[in-house]
Amino acid sequence: MLSAYTEVIDVLGTIAFAVSGVYAALDKRLDLFGVVIIAFVTAIGGGTIRDMLIGDLPVAWIRGIHYTAIILATTAIVILFRHSIRNFRKTLLVFDSLGLGLFTIVGIEKGLVFDLHPFVCVALGTITGCFGGVIRDILLNNIPVIFHKEIYASACIVGGTVFFVLRLLGVNQELYESISIVVVFLVRILAMRYDWQLPSLYNRMKKR
Repeated sequence: MLSAYTEVIDVLGTIAFAVSGVYAALDKRLDLFGVVIIAFVTAIGGGTIRDMLIGDLPVAWIRGIHYTAIILATTAIVILFRHSIRNFRKTLLVFDSLGLGLFTIVGIEKGLVFDLHPFVCVALGTITGCFGGVIRDILLNNIPVIFHKEIYASACIVGGTVFFVLRLLGVNQELYESISIVVVFLVRILAMRYDWQLPSLYNRMKKR
């Protein structure tokens, strides 16, 4: 069972990814139903895949109405205040990066609850953090960010590594979870700010 602090992180991650889903949908000028669907799949997509992989069924959002209520309330608030945001893409980046950090840690902790190897826990954290965005981008007819050369899944792996290093050092759980979230967030934001990228497979091909 997840700790109370991790449960709070899960709620915050749901909100952050719901916000990013709404702004992604608004940027594509979808109707109200489309905005709600994109917000929903962005917020619960990664966690659903994670729970199915580890056999934690029914998946988390089906067990209670609170996930649906959080997503719907978040969607309504963002839509009401959408005109106060001038740049949807920058807002999407911030909330997507925040959700990435929050859900990475939730996924790792879920793996620990099932007594899985740290490597598998980091993989689960990466899936939880990334795959809601993957589903969102596919539905919006975009190439998912995780498949670009941008630093995205790599940020989850870095944050997950920091998580286990601090855990081995005996740092307080709430502290190492918080630090790991900040690491994922900062790596993603700084990568976008300074154009950090993974090596390209196609540079040599272009020169020929």
